[in-house]
Amino acid sequence: MKRLNLLVLRSTDIEASRRFYELLGLSFTRHAHGSGPEHYAHHDERGVLEIYPVKSGGQSDTAGLGFAVSDLDEAHKKFADYKPGPIQENEWGRSFVVRDPDGRRVEIKYA
Repeated sequence: MKRLNLLVLRSTDIEASRRFYELLGLSFTRHAHGSGPEHYAHHDERGVLEIYPVKSGGQSDTAGLGFAVSDLDEAHKKFADYKPGPIQENEWGRSFVVRDPDGRRVEIKYA
């Protein structure tokens, strides 16, 4: 797979989504491009993750996401308020699944 360098999520509550993804150590700044809506963006050496508000009457997207962390047990504790599933041993390693504020499936894996 080519290196992904931009991911845009559509959210019904960008503040709640920002707080969720900050638990992974991401740091967001507020942006607006031209006459576009205000949104949040995280930039690092791998690329950009943006959280945009859903357009009036629209729905959030249903993308599934995965993140790798160096301390899986600590990450599981950080997401306690979101009721993460149990840490499981899989053929691809240890991981757990949690739902973000818009209901997206997010897999957190030990790196």
